[in-house]
Amino acid sequence: MSTENKDQTVVKPFLNQYSCPVEGTVDVIGGKWKSVIIFHLLDGTKRFNELKRLNSGITQRMLTLQLRELEADGIVHREVYPVVPPKVEYSLTDFGFSLKPIVVMMREWGTANMEAVLSHRDTYQEKEKRNG
Repeated sequence: MSTENKDQTVVKPFLNQYSCPVEGTVDVIGGKWKSVIIFHLLDGTKRFNELKRLNSGITQRMLTLQLRELEADGIVHREVYPVVPPKVEYSLTDFGFSLKPIVVMMREWGTANMEAVLSHRDTYQEKEKRNG
């Protein structure tokens, strides 16, 4: 895919805010947790603590922040039930489900390539120690 093959005749309004469509997409699903949250919501509705357990290492504050950002972007729907104690469920919107091919490809790439990435990192760190 060539980055040179850009349609210069169509100007998209979002390009006033982003340098390219990839930057906009990364803004929506980027960071350590958003795509992982989306991945887990592909299986269906989850409660907050369920998402917390599925995303080991995320803090409660960070999960709340990421869910709010995904909700603001129209990716996640937050349903609050009027019961005591409060019950809140999160699910993907139809718009959020449009990210499924991207997230599935990320999973497939990770499955196929993370061992190589970790090996490269180890090699790089050893090289840095020797040169350091």
